[in-house]
Amino acid sequence: MVSTIRENRSKFFKVKCPDCENEQVVFEKASTVVKCVVCGSELSTPAGGRANIKAEIVSELK
Repeated sequence: MVSTIRENRSKFFKVKCPDCENEQVVFEKASTVVKCVVCGSELSTPAGGRANIKAEIVSELK
């Protein structure tokens, strides 16, 4: 019997808003527009598979 272990291939990123510098967590494959909770600017937009992240990526969360 063959056992296959699948790792999670999706990631979460901590991003910094370019306008107000608020840090927020964004899913790599977001299917909706993600806006900053403080100022409302767009942090990422859906693009089919992976999202287009418009903010600065601070770190990758595991």
